[in-house]
Amino acid sequence: MSSRSDPMTAWWETATAANRQYAESVGRTMTAGNRFADAWMDLVDATTDQSYLDETAEAAVESQEIWLRAAEDTANRAADAVEGEEIEPERFRDIWLNAANRAFKNAMETTAFAALTGESVDEALAVRREYDEVREDLLHEWGLATAGDVREVGERLVELERRQQAVEERLDRVLDAVEEG
Repeated sequence: MSSRSDPMTAWWETATAANRQYAESVGRTMTAGNRFADAWMDLVDATTDQSYLDETAEAAVESQEIWLRAAEDTANRAADAVEGEEIEPERFRDIWLNAANRAFKNAMETTAFAALTGESVDEALAVRREYDEVREDLLHEWGLATAGDVREVGERLVELERRQQAVEERLDRVLDAVEEG
């Protein structure tokens, strides 16, 4: 193999790995969206009367459409990147975070959701935790910091500043003792 083809091979390997990670991330995100819709429908079926079912089914369908548009938008951005357009990784994150926000907002604005909120807080929180885990995994795979990562860095920085202050105070005492002695 010539040295000229080595960069191309490396590029293809990198692109293949990135595509594989992307496909896995999209799959997990779509699964989380499906689980949300399924959990929502199961909850409504179990706890409401017929009057809420039509509105809830419509909201679930609309939410699924939001997820599908996000998948399509992401695929288009990935195709643009393959064609040489420079696409920032944050763009992919924004597509999915915005889709998730719109889908959840769509479901939460229904009358059925308002009626069930008191009865379903534990279930909604479990779905949200699962979504947050998927979102954090996706952000980590793309090398992006999560709110938890930033919070941890902040806590460590505060601790380092506290320790630095303690070291400076001890050093001042030692210097004072040397000067007096």
